[in-house]
Amino acid sequence: MTDLLIHSMSEFSDLILAGLTLAGARHIVEIGAEHGGMSRRLAAHVGEAGGRLTCIDPAPSPTFSAWAAGRPEVTHLARQSLEILDDLTGIDAWLIDGDHNWYTVFHELAAIERASRRDGTPLLAFLHDVGWPAGRRDQYYDPERIPAAFRRPHDWDGGATLGEPRLVPGRGFRGMGAFAFAVEEGGPRNGVRTAVDDFLAGALAEGRDYAFASIPAVFGLGVVFALDAPWSRALADLLLPFHDNALLRRLEENRLRNYLRVIALQDEAAARREAVGLAAS
Repeated sequence: MTDLLIHSMSEFSDLILAGLTLAGARHIVEIGAEHGGMSRRLAAHVGEAGGRLTCIDPAPSPTFSAWAAGRPEVTHLARQSLEILDDLTGIDAWLIDGDHNWYTVFHELAAIERASRRDGTPLLAFLHDVGWPAGRRDQYYDPERIPAAFRRPHDWDGGATLGEPRLVPGRGFRGMGAFAFAVEEGGPRNGVRTAVDDFLAGALAEGRDYAFASIPAVFGLGVVFALDAPWSRALADLLLPFHDNALLRRLEENRLRNYLRVIALQDEAAARREAVGLAAS
């Protein structure tokens, strides 16, 4: 049932595509394709512009792989993002929606900045999951890929719940074996939004200033972009009505509470089925 609830970066596609158009982005990199919902929209965009889409995902769905194989404007790289970002050149814009933890996202942004400075292209990056639950809590698809010094204590079974900094065993938003969450929310080097904050603070300390917009809906969309880009004012005007919007924030909290209630109903139904099965045996 939770699959029917909105959760994807593709929910922001109209806004993202409008931003890409303002920036004249023709070669786009998408980190994290999964089922390809956003990839299809990006492919249509670059196809019209005569550009290219590079998707980085080590284990996307078979549906995505089959689709990408039939699109000449799409290149799929079945690799970890941090293994190959430094090798990519001539990129106009980046979408980050892969492994939602501090170490990965911080180093993705650092690699993207290096590429942008090397190629002389203004930095433009769209990041999903800057809001709850992964904004201030690491999520790991493969914890062993994160160096031990940056890997927080984590749990595959505990779930995140609103207002509770620690995971709750067997309840709340959880990976059901697909991913693990950091046991504690908050603190240094924990979560996607914290990675963005630390990247921006480091850049500013070295004299490089970027703009950042945060859209508090559907797990949160962040946009990092160069202030000196020729299109920065137009992009800022596009994003400003949504940035830290109080109404969107209230609607998102309501959506999350409903999302968690659906999960709770699923858990209750599963417990009843298990009880009936035990009684029958």
